Amino acid sequence: MIQPLAYIHPEAKIAQNVVIEPFAIIHKDVEIAEGSWIGSHAVINEGARIGRNCKIYPGAVISSTPQDLKFNNEYTRTYIGDNTTIREYATISRGTEEHWKTEIGSNCLIMAYAHVAHDCRIGNHCIITNNVQMAGHVHMGNWAIIGGSSSVLQFTRIGAHVMISGGSLVRKDVPPFTKAAREPLSYTGINSIGLRRRGYENDKINQIQEIYRYIYMRGLNNADALTQIELELPPSDERDEIVNFIRSSERGIMKGPTSHGERE
Repeated sequence: MIQPLAYIHPEAKIAQNVVIEPFAIIHKDVEIAEGSWIGSHAVINEGARIGRNCKIYPGAVISSTPQDLKFNNEYTRTYIGDNTTIREYATISRGTEEHWKTEIGSNCLIMAYAHVAHDCRIGNHCIITNNVQMAGHVHMGNWAIIGGSSSVLQFTRIGAHVMISGGSLVRKDVPPFTKAAREPLSYTGINSIGLRRRGYENDKINQIQEIYRYIYMRGLNNADALTQIELELPPSDERDEIVNFIRSSERGIMKGPTSHGERE
């Protein structure tokens, strides 16, 4: 159902059962799939591809022009996965020629006033809390959560199943399965509560914890820690994910705990 006071460009492709509330604006070259809802005063700009059963709340702006001085009006897109909710006044910029698209996965929640900049890649089941400000080219793995009013530096990577405390400044890569807090951002244990909620058994959680003891608790540099992990700990998908993430980090990973040892 499209309300008569909404503006829909004639070239936009809107599925039959999409609801578009009064005063929403849908520009050309926009595609919105079945079951989605677009709230009043939301603006969906060129290049947006919105999946099934999404909810875009009032005042949100999707696929806006990148806030990047190098942007030269090249043709880029923004992809929003199925079942994703974008709350009031959140803003998501489309890509630049660096990656050509900004991607938000399925089943995500982008809370009010958050900003996701150009060329970011957000995984599935992610939560970006109120007022999070995310610079360009950030990568965020599945099931990761960023607490409110945090800022994420450009080109930073956030691993899967990570939990970042509210008000954080994320300047370094955050490896998978961890919790991060303090200033500067530091390792505060593994995200055991989140992992249990997602079906991880205690044995698997203990294995992940042991891996991070090598990285953060033994006084080893990263290269030596990764070598010992591969030599001494049994192979697993989680071990390989952690090792590969850290080895491929160009920015470097967050520092270890500064006091009181490892925390759960």
